[in-house]
Amino acid sequence: MDRLIYKKLLDWKSSPERKPLIVRGVRQCGKTYILRKFGEENYSNVAYFNFEETKDLEMIFKPDLDPNRILDDLRLRYHSEISSDTLLIFDEIQICGAALTAMKYFYEKAPQYHVICVGSLLGVMLSKPTSFPVGKVTFMTMYPMSFPEFLAATGEHDLFEKLNTMTVNESISEVFMTVLMRTYKEYCFVGGMPEAVKSWISRRDPQTIRDIQSQILMAYWSDFAKYAPPKDVQKLNNVWTSIPTQLSKENKKFLFGHAVKGARAKDLEDALQWLIDAGLVIKVNMISRPFLPLSAYAEMTSFKLYYADVGLLGAMAKLPASALLSSDDRYKEFKGGMTENYVLTELITSTEAVPFYWRSGNRAEVDFVHLIRDIIVPIEVKSGFPGRIQSMERYMDEYDPDQAFVVSEHNLRVGKLTHIPLPMVWKLKDYVD
Repeated sequence: MDRLIYKKLLDWKSSPERKPLIVRGVRQCGKTYILRKFGEENYSNVAYFNFEETKDLEMIFKPDLDPNRILDDLRLRYHSEISSDTLLIFDEIQICGAALTAMKYFYEKAPQYHVICVGSLLGVMLSKPTSFPVGKVTFMTMYPMSFPEFLAATGEHDLFEKLNTMTVNESISEVFMTVLMRTYKEYCFVGGMPEAVKSWISRRDPQTIRDIQSQILMAYWSDFAKYAPPKDVQKLNNVWTSIPTQLSKENKKFLFGHAVKGARAKDLEDALQWLIDAGLVIKVNMISRPFLPLSAYAEMTSFKLYYADVGLLGAMAKLPASALLSSDDRYKEFKGGMTENYVLTELITSTEAVPFYWRSGNRAEVDFVHLIRDIIVPIEVKSGFPGRIQSMERYMDEYDPDQAFVVSEHNLRVGKLTHIPLPMVWKLKDYVD
């Protein structure tokens, strides 16, 4: 499966200022696969070490952190060929804090070696190096597969190339839109976890997809018990499981009292922050006014919560495939929250930043407000064909933005208020001028 991070890895490899690289991401989003593929295609050799699988690997980092001594020991103990044209991969790096600290010395004393460390966002967050190599490493975050990656993986290369090369004023035929919308609905069901995508390619069996997603969710729940403070485990579960319910409401602002009856922010905020730091949950803060910097106008007590993957949201909500893959009136209320979750993850993958949302009292709400190409962009999300967009109209009357966007099933229409089809959210930044 081709991944968007691959090009960034090539840029890292050729950079004259290359530093050891730490690739982070939620569990099972495909980090190890793509890094090994990258190494096999761009280096004469890949030396792969996994701290979870190889229990005595940590011992090599105990005597000292001299990179040349460490490399000699790795060569001898594991019979590995390691040269300046070898890609060194240290997987599950969070298990060995000393290995993370050693990256400082790889940068300073052995810069000719290409080193990548891999860890889940949760693992790297909880790791305890004696001294974190601040300024001596580069970070990359890997996300679940985005919609364009799903297109390419499922064999829709013509669709992907058409979208990737079309000009901003180019129209989309209705035939093209029909195929795009069908594939978009499949993606909302399957999501972006590579194991689920792989199964969909080979079997296209909805029940198998839900089984895979359920296993991934079980692994996340196991992480709660394994890594979180014991006092927070139940709180984590309460916050985590309440998100689908809260997204099904018209006002999707997260309420702690809906996660645990009678709870207030102080009771659950530690558990919530743990989920955010682990990359499992995305927090979108409300802003009172869309001025720069957006963060200065954030209302920290008013926010919405989403999952890192839209497929896992459907699995958590136990939404049947038939509701997503066909028109089902019983799915109307939850459809809005699920569509917002999809748009959010596409925006984050394409811009590498989390947007805000705007609300004006009880009068109007615009789903996302994002800084793209130094322009503050309001984005309204509709799960079907939009009727009157009163909230966006109020926003535009009040702030007169340079550009505004409606994302829906409507075909592409470019203007001051641009309509972007849901399958093309990843290209939204191309229309910001």
